[in-house]
Amino acid sequence: WSRGCPADGRTWLPFKDRCYHFVHGDEDKIKSYSFEDAKTHCKGFELLTIQSGEENKFVIDYSSEVWKNSPPVIVWLGMYYDSNSKCPENLLDGSLMSDLAAMDKCAALHTNTGKWEIVSCSDDLENGVICEAAQEPSAVLSALVILSVVAIVGVSAVVWFLHQKHNFGSGIVTAFEYHPPFRVPDTDQSCLVEAEETDSTP
Repeated sequence: WSRGCPADGRTWLPFKDRCYHFVHGDEDKIKSYSFEDAKTHCKGFELLTIQSGEENKFVIDYSSEVWKNSPPVIVWLGMYYDSNSKCPENLLDGSLMSDLAAMDKCAALHTNTGKWEIVSCSDDLENGVICEAAQEPSAVLSALVILSVVAIVGVSAVVWFLHQKHNFGSGIVTAFEYHPPFRVPDTDQSCLVEAEETDSTP
């Protein structure tokens, strides 16, 4: 994966937490695709499913870079599978997205206007396909996370070891501290003892 996008030999463009592949026709020429053809071109990934106005704008803006000097491109949307669209007002004819639940109803995006329309899943042909995939954490990011965890565990182990060593060392000093059985007399008392011994000498 590159920046979290599939590394399958095709060009994927990351945007937020998703990746997009704009399908080019042979020799970059516009072709026509049925809904089933569009799904086949995505090879296990999803057809484009718009979830926000920001995503819609991103697709429109980048489409003009991909399909330059071509007639208006209309791309299939995977809304046939998604009943939780956040953009029902974006349909050309004002129909609700709940209409897509009806048999043979799909949606398509006009990349020149950003508008959607309900189309027939089986009868209509569109000239654009955009595949979509969720981004995966990059290998570098995963490695950094692993190294961070290892570093934290290592530092914690060193701190624990030093703490235990400090406590163990203090115990040794206490255990072997010397306590004489009698108190050593101070200087004055020593002088007094010497004087008494001198006086008692014949």
